[in-house]
Amino acid sequence: MPQQTHGLCGREGTIIKRELQGAADKAENVANSRALEVLARAGYAVSGVLHFLVGTIAIGLATGKGGRADVSGAVAELGSQPAGPLLLWTSFAACVALALWRAGDAIFDFEHLPAKNEVAKKLKAAAQAAIYAAMALSLAAFARGAGQDNRESTSDMTVNLMKAPGGVLLLIVIGAAVAVTGVVYVVLGVKKSFRKHIRMPAAPTARKAVTGLGIAGYAAKGVALFVTGLLVVIAAVTAHPEESTGLDGGLRALRDQPLGVYALMAVGAGLICYGLYMVVRARLAKMEY
Repeated sequence: MPQQTHGLCGREGTIIKRELQGAADKAENVANSRALEVLARAGYAVSGVLHFLVGTIAIGLATGKGGRADVSGAVAELGSQPAGPLLLWTSFAACVALALWRAGDAIFDFEHLPAKNEVAKKLKAAAQAAIYAAMALSLAAFARGAGQDNRESTSDMTVNLMKAPGGVLLLIVIGAAVAVTGVVYVVLGVKKSFRKHIRMPAAPTARKAVTGLGIAGYAAKGVALFVTGLLVVIAAVTAHPEESTGLDGGLRALRDQPLGVYALMAVGAGLICYGLYMVVRARLAKMEY
């Protein structure tokens, strides 16, 4: 009798494993489907449009105009256009698709790489999935009329973290990570490493244009991220959470430095270039790994 029970459990375990494997295969097929790929490519274009808008708002700040030079400001600007709700919900769907695509990469891809490289690639894909998911949530919030100022939400998050055990150290780590990411973006731009993620156009003029947009765009986004991360670290070290104001606060802080108006205009122009590059990437991106 015990042997019969053991055999039954073994068969049930095999059936469960087979069902789980089947479910995993179906999930992988969906994650690599043509329909999802098309929508995911549109997600790159949405990211490009938002970066373009942030860049134009940043230039406006440099010239004395108002606005919020961050994702919330860009999304609000997008929503204010004719057919705004339709644009927001369509953009939401595209960002969700790109988040799912990158999540699929994190789960199913890179097994052919050495273990160290595989882990790094999976973590990068997971981080990008989280970023696009957050972008999708912001789009949905504004589409439902519940958008909020990122400066206030960032400051509130900083206050809550400072009150938590080990929160100050965590904030320093987060700020340092954002700043380091900014440096990485600058390096990627200068070294033109971004080109390995796209299929460069055949025409020499087009290749030069795409490369130029990438260099300027990655460098500008790197500067913006570095200043933003630096403000988070300063807020944590000085116990002044109001100093942590997100991307908009970082760009405003850049404006307030000597010759900062010109630096902010340059960064704004670079973010516009990055936005244009991301729109191009929607067409040229290498989606398989």
